[in-house]
Amino acid sequence: MTDLTTGSPSVDQIRTDYTEMTRRKRVYGGILLIVFVAMMAAGFRTADSRNAGSFTDGWRRIFDYPAEVLSEAWEKIGALPANLVEFFPALLETLNIAAASTLIGTILGTFLALMSTRGMALWPTLIPLFRRISDVFRAVPEIVIALVLIFVLGGGPVPAMIAIAIHTAGALGKLFSEVNENASLKPVEGLHSVGANWSQRMYLGVIPQVGPNYVSYALLRFEINIRASAILGFVGAGGLGYELRNAMSWGQGRYDEAAAIFLLLFVTIVVVDQMSGLLRERLTHGSEKGALA
Repeated sequence: MTDLTTGSPSVDQIRTDYTEMTRRKRVYGGILLIVFVAMMAAGFRTADSRNAGSFTDGWRRIFDYPAEVLSEAWEKIGALPANLVEFFPALLETLNIAAASTLIGTILGTFLALMSTRGMALWPTLIPLFRRISDVFRAVPEIVIALVLIFVLGGGPVPAMIAIAIHTAGALGKLFSEVNENASLKPVEGLHSVGANWSQRMYLGVIPQVGPNYVSYALLRFEINIRASAILGFVGAGGLGYELRNAMSWGQGRYDEAAAIFLLLFVTIVVVDQMSGLLRERLTHGSEKGALA
């Protein structure tokens, strides 16, 4: 019913409309859920039929390989220190790949972000172009870029570093541009009024505002790049991943080496995660002493 005095819907009408809208949303949600479950079931059935072995037959043996690796590693526990020392240079190579790619990607991502932000771009008409470049860098997986570069340059850490740097530039370019959107343009306008060039306006007017968030995102990306550099090692890009692939491919007799590499990689990732987490906390929130002061 409608209130005749004001012409607005009555409370009963509003309640009825709301109940009907809620019912429709539940019906649509139920239909989407059914479609999603049906697609998942069909996809799983297709994947299982095309797989070399049936999932229903193989899932019972899912822990056989880890048990075999751990059993051999435990039998050769005395060789663990020597294995850790042997593969430590490969760990340093993985860290170098991650660090170099993060540094290059951060510099390129900063440039893409500044070129993609209205009010900061040196060439405003080219903002869509730089945004599409960032999208392309971010859309192509590192492993695809690495495989192409390995074909051109050969195996080694350089293709991995370039591949991760390209993807990092796209990802950080997107994150940095979102940070730039929240920065105040008043310092930029003030510097422009006194004759500062573009680089001076960005360095003095923008970077001091966004710098802590830039470093925070770069540290987070460094964590991700350590894992990525280890994964790219499986396609011949060097580092711990390359050594791990060799140890796992050799099979029995070198499972103790595979376990040592797993341990090195796990400890490194945990330590880097903790350290970068603390640094990001200090950058974004400051120290407790500074906050109390």
